[in-house]
Amino acid sequence: MIEAAGLALMHRFDPERAHRLALSALNSGLGPRGGPVTSPRLATTLAGMDLPNPIGLAAGFDKNATALHALSRCAFGWLEVGAATPHPQPGNPRPRLFRLTEDGAAINRFGFNNDGAAIIADRLAKRPEGAVVGLNLGANKDSDDRADDFVKVLAHCDRHIDFATVNVSSPNTERLRDLQGKAALAGILDRVCAQRDDRGLDTAIFLKIAPDLDAAALEDIAEVALSSGVNGIIATNTTLARDGLHSVHASQTGGLSGAPLFDASTRILARLSVLTNGKLPLVGVGGIASADQAYAKIRAGASAVQLYTALVYHGISLPARIAKGLDDLLARDGFANVADAVGTDRDRWL
Repeated sequence: MIEAAGLALMHRFDPERAHRLALSALNSGLGPRGGPVTSPRLATTLAGMDLPNPIGLAAGFDKNATALHALSRCAFGWLEVGAATPHPQPGNPRPRLFRLTEDGAAINRFGFNNDGAAIIADRLAKRPEGAVVGLNLGANKDSDDRADDFVKVLAHCDRHIDFATVNVSSPNTERLRDLQGKAALAGILDRVCAQRDDRGLDTAIFLKIAPDLDAAALEDIAEVALSSGVNGIIATNTTLARDGLHSVHASQTGGLSGAPLFDASTRILARLSVLTNGKLPLVGVGGIASADQAYAKIRAGASAVQLYTALVYHGISLPARIAKGLDDLLARDGFANVADAVGTDRDRWL
């Protein structure tokens, strides 16, 4: 009841201001005070990282790593912050975030606004003990060498994170998605993995891809990922599609996230599961707002999942509800562990 009232109040503010207020509220102690929800069924391993549960926070909610301690008490099994770029940048002009309430969705065109890798690295160095934390790697808008930007961010932060995500799929930095092409992607992943290996670290490297890929492009991405040193693929980022929307903001430019993305992102996930044949763990993102939807992503091929937009509409207690509901679903279907359910219903999405 209290959370519902808080959400109603937040929705009276401009979305970006509401986001800042939400982070401030969490840091002031107004959020959950427990920790990750876990059980023998929920505990799992992702790319060598031990997770208390597979429910993660997607990048974008805590861009600057300012609320790690508060978020670690919100039942998530793992957290991703960022995206971070080598140099601070303000991002695109406001307004740049829009609620599509009728659609359970959001459109953003932030453009990697962040405090820069050096400041974010200092905050990551003070991360909560025991939490699994990763960083989304971004490139500056005016960069002449975006692959080098990913390497620079990783060099700043790699000793303070468990994983890093190569983000070549944001639609809000001009020509960034061009880096998903086969040759360009192979070059980027080689350089990022070499940076990790040269430092003698075991930081997991993930690749985050777009949902707007045709079959040939997806095959190329799977081939490159399998031949590189990456440890997993996150599917997917936001979409440029606008099918079936009802909100007055539907025509805004930027990436669409939330409920309308669920089916498309899950189909990409299932196809990737086939193409990678269990050789790389996959993370399912896009439109998750319930335990049933998290479970669907897992059964489509995801070893873990992430959410973000649903928090806007369902509140910060959502990860705990999803984790507990997922535990019940696994028990109902006789799975001893979440890993046993991965990919068991993949064919329905193909």
